[in-house]
Amino acid sequence: MPQLAKQLTMASSSLLFLLATLLALASWQVTAYDPSPLQDFCIADMKAPVRVNGFACKDPMAATPEDFFNAAMLDQPRDTKASKVRSNVTNINVINFPGLNTLGISLARIDYGPLGVNTPHIHPRATELLTVLEGTLYLGFVTSNPNRLFSKIVKKGDVFVFPKAMIHFQMNLAHDKPAAALSSLSSQNPGVISIANAVFGSKPPISDDVLATAFQVEKDLIHWLQSQFWGNTNY
Repeated sequence: MPQLAKQLTMASSSLLFLLATLLALASWQVTAYDPSPLQDFCIADMKAPVRVNGFACKDPMAATPEDFFNAAMLDQPRDTKASKVRSNVTNINVINFPGLNTLGISLARIDYGPLGVNTPHIHPRATELLTVLEGTLYLGFVTSNPNRLFSKIVKKGDVFVFPKAMIHFQMNLAHDKPAAALSSLSSQNPGVISIANAVFGSKPPISDDVLATAFQVEKDLIHWLQSQFWGNTNY
């Protein structure tokens, strides 16, 4: 019996150690991006010469109500005709709203023309929570290997979440009317990497040998695809 009790004690200790380790790892993952601020607010000082991970703080005693306000007019539709993909994204982040600095949140309004697409892209630093304002969208995201697609058709008032750093997209299914959505993102500066633009429009370009091998096509097709993105500022 004493030996059994000793074994049970050792097993219990091992289990507690394992649980503690898992909790520590989970806590690290939770705080890995946009950590909690150390003061009430930190209005970004865009003119500060100091380079930090984010932006230096404006003197809090010089803060005004205007620092916490942005006349973004997100209730108004944006033009989508100038875009080849018939969509227009209006970002509200720390770059154009310094009051968001260190607060770990930003917004985006997405307007879609008829059959407009917010093409496959990722936000490397943020989870995205999308609310449909108008219209019907086909949307989804793709996981890391084995690249499983989670997609759905959503309508006005519906909400869909795109996990952080997953490739995702949206498309307006209507042939004759626009659609719109509002997205909340869990970073003051979520970043965006448009997949097609990054692969075929990078500067300098990725080697055509690499791309032809990756996509298993002829180089002439790679050159044509690259020509669609070089110098394209409306994508």
